[in-house]
Amino acid sequence: MKKLVSLVLALCLLLSVMAVASAEDKVTINVWRKTFNLAQPDQAQVKKVEDAINAYIADKINVQIVLTDIAGEYEDQAKLALANNEIDLLWTASWEATIGTNDLVPANAVTDITDYLVGTPLYASMAEGQWEATKYNGRNYFIPVYKDNVEGYNFMFRKELVDQFGWDITTVKTLADAEPMLIQAKEAGIKYPYLTQKTALFYRWNIDSFDFFTADASTNFFSVDRETNEVINTLATPEYVEYCKLMGKWAEMGLLHEDDVNKVTTDTTTQSKDWALTYWTDLPDNSEANARYQQEVVMQPATNNYAHSTSALGSCYAVTTRDEAKIKAAIDFMGLLYTDSKLADMYTFGIEGEDFTYTQAEGQTIKHVTQSSELYNHSMWESASATIVTPLAVEPDNKADLYVDFNGGALTSCAAGFRFDRTPVEAEYAACQALFDQYGFVLENGGVPEADVEAYIEQYQADLDAAGFQTCLAEFQNQYNTWKAQ
Repeated sequence: MKKLVSLVLALCLLLSVMAVASAEDKVTINVWRKTFNLAQPDQAQVKKVEDAINAYIADKINVQIVLTDIAGEYEDQAKLALANNEIDLLWTASWEATIGTNDLVPANAVTDITDYLVGTPLYASMAEGQWEATKYNGRNYFIPVYKDNVEGYNFMFRKELVDQFGWDITTVKTLADAEPMLIQAKEAGIKYPYLTQKTALFYRWNIDSFDFFTADASTNFFSVDRETNEVINTLATPEYVEYCKLMGKWAEMGLLHEDDVNKVTTDTTTQSKDWALTYWTDLPDNSEANARYQQEVVMQPATNNYAHSTSALGSCYAVTTRDEAKIKAAIDFMGLLYTDSKLADMYTFGIEGEDFTYTQAEGQTIKHVTQSSELYNHSMWESASATIVTPLAVEPDNKADLYVDFNGGALTSCAAGFRFDRTPVEAEYAACQALFDQYGFVLENGGVPEADVEAYIEQYQADLDAAGFQTCLAEFQNQYNTWKAQ
């Protein structure tokens, strides 16, 4: 009996040692992500989600994560943490400030993962075109979130007005075509017949003519002319002059309200009955606009959809560690995140029964998610692949197929894959960008009367030139021509 007890104790000790050793063998990676849906995430709940994820992946991959979830101060805190080598896997985007994709590569702050991707579940989780579209200098530095990874725009009308006036919105091929409808809306007392949502919209309405490869409306004076495949000064094009004149004319007619140029309209203006026409970024399922704007809307395509250099980097991850074991661990974790629905749901929605529930309404063929938490709350687009995250209750059963078809049906831009390195002209670029609010934003929101537009653009150009515009333009052209010749 003593021998048996000793054997049992020895076995327990061995198992305990093995468990400790197993835990010590795990590669720990620090994962940072931004919270968009909450003013502040609850750190206790974030830790609970972290623990649940680690428990779930324990027997699947040799990785455990430390999850950092930050809201408003994300960019500044992440920048500091990157400088201190405290992050291994970072969420970012092409449009992010301070830690955006175009900031990280020139700063050598992200790791080239090209050779680590070969043959992995992560690489196989999406079409090769997604990886090609997100390369810098022919190499992979980022892991795109598979979402609506192309760019295109629609004219969006309030359905109530379309029905009331019997508008045939299929006749609206260009923005100017909507003028008779806007006049009717104004005469009916609509405050914002054409609502820009305090946004400079030349960029969006004109992507069929130009590839705005900076992906920034505030530098839309640089673009690639799709017809000539050359970098041009967009301000010198007839399209820009005509657009700004139309905005000036509409403002004088009362079709474009001064609230937009004065930035008085809010993000909830679109939820009101005060507008007739605005823009919508095309999605695989445009019906979600009804819920977002709390009323029925109808769409008319305004542009084609394009896959270009920044469209697939609207949400992505970057491996920032130089430790090879951690690089491989990050690839393993992302591979599981993009292929395992349960993990993707935990990472996106939190703890089942606390942060969300699975439901299946009448007519639905699969389970859907209903979010209910003010402690942990994320969206698919900033979390994991649309093909693996469970659809929300308001989303269709075939959401995954819609995204695959949507991305696969886009045109490939002539400049897809080109990345501008603004380092040689950093000061001039920033100086030009700083002039946009004074000139470009005002021009594109009807702040300049039609008769004064050309003179205003002329002054805009003069101030840009004084800030170093021509130097920037020459650098853009040189880099683009070099890229084309490769």
